[in-house]
Amino acid sequence: MVDVSKWPLFTLLGPQEIASIRQACIFGTSANEAVYITHDHEVFVFGLNCSNCLGTGDNQSTIAPKKLDVLCGRKVVSLSYGSGPHILLATEEGELYAWGHNGYSQLGNGSTNQGVSPVVVSANLMNKKVVGVACGSHHSMALTYEGEVYAWGYNNCGQVGSGSTANQPAPRKVSNCLQNKAVVSIACGQTSSMAVVDNGEVYGWGYNGNGQLGLGNNGNQLIPCRLTALQGLCVLQIASGYAHSLALTDEGLLYAWGANTYGQLGTGNKSNQLSPVQIMPEKESRIVEIAACHSTHTSAAKTQSGQVYMWGQCRGQSVVLPHLTHFACTDDVFACFATPSVMWRLLSMEHDDFLTVAQSLKKEFDSPETSDLKFSVDGKYIHVHKAILKIRCEHFRSMFQSHWNEDMKEVIEIDQFSYPVYRSFLEFLYTDSVDLPPEDAIGLLDLATSYCENRLKRLCQHIIKRGITVENAFSLLSAAVRYDAEDLEEFCFKFCVNHLTEVTQTTAFWQIDGNMLKEFICRASRCGAFKN
Repeated sequence: MVDVSKWPLFTLLGPQEIASIRQACIFGTSANEAVYITHDHEVFVFGLNCSNCLGTGDNQSTIAPKKLDVLCGRKVVSLSYGSGPHILLATEEGELYAWGHNGYSQLGNGSTNQGVSPVVVSANLMNKKVVGVACGSHHSMALTYEGEVYAWGYNNCGQVGSGSTANQPAPRKVSNCLQNKAVVSIACGQTSSMAVVDNGEVYGWGYNGNGQLGLGNNGNQLIPCRLTALQGLCVLQIASGYAHSLALTDEGLLYAWGANTYGQLGTGNKSNQLSPVQIMPEKESRIVEIAACHSTHTSAAKTQSGQVYMWGQCRGQSVVLPHLTHFACTDDVFACFATPSVMWRLLSMEHDDFLTVAQSLKKEFDSPETSDLKFSVDGKYIHVHKAILKIRCEHFRSMFQSHWNEDMKEVIEIDQFSYPVYRSFLEFLYTDSVDLPPEDAIGLLDLATSYCENRLKRLCQHIIKRGITVENAFSLLSAAVRYDAEDLEEFCFKFCVNHLTEVTQTTAFWQIDGNMLKEFICRASRCGAFKN
């Protein structure tokens, strides 16, 4: 599972909002805009809103997600963004929506007025089902179900593939060499375009000053040209960076070409390559995915064994050879190391039925269906599993030895702790977390002390510190002294001294044990609490 909270912008969302996300994309020149789609197919946006790229109908930024009603209920299959930014979004029904920056007609509506809200792109695409989209800096491409490519927008270097350098105000079919060929995937660099056809051939057009078209020269191309250097190879995936390109073949081989200022080709140097060169992140390991993005100089790849490599511009450093990371997916490379930390694709977080070990344990806590032991506390049952308790806790490991009576019991009575406290303790053994109010955490602190559970003891102290108030401060101080929690005792004592007048007026203060009260007054006096 991809963790979207690795992108700083998503830390603005709460746990429930994060859990609702099915698809997401972070974009923008500073990675300060986001769009996400929920499992109910509702579309939300938030962020800076440069050039109306959030599509909310105004130019106001927002840190609270806003719903795009016009897109809700429509299943999103493809999304891409430009540098303005402008946004292209394709639905399962084949409709194409566009909004945002439009200074070069990249929205395909025939004008250069900014698109403040999502609008269907219909010119020349009537009765066409769009299945994929790609954006360069200020140009756009769409791939249809029939394998046709349409392009429009900024065309100063021929990136629209029309044979000229005039901007293209509405979608135009890219033909020439692609005529009668079925394109299966498309990608855009800043001012270049790439396409892969169903037989594995690769075509490129547009800006080629760094060799990003892989043609063996650095001349711009106004119409699609085949990469003959890849002849004999069947390319499955193409990825375009700012000015470099990556290709993945059906044999799991990786090729790279174009700009190499930051080592983004992974060749071990910073020399541009006008033709594709093979890159081997790991000997005899098959590559299954490649990643690049037109707004970054970062490259990433994932092997069949699940290892993820990154190279190029990584947090300002130039990594000239593929570097093995600890990540589980290429998306994490862009979250943590790309500049800006955008997403290189529409991120999908399809929730399947697979559960991690930790998730499975949490799910089975207090489950009557799978448990083999019950604790009875205050007349209520808590269902657990002996094996888990033995693995997680030394107290239970000793208890369930054959010479303990409890080992033969199906129900164990607990009378020294309350139900909320004992349940929280058992749940902690399954989840490593505690969720209790400070007053109950005192009882759990007592239990943790009795059972020699030091980590649980520290967690309880943290909960108590976080929940201390004038009303409960003296009770918490007493508990800290009683359970020999020195750090917590010092914390509670300082709190009581700092709020001495209010604390001494509480019921808890006057109900305290006489010796404890005397000790507190003496200690507070030594600290100068009664000088005034």
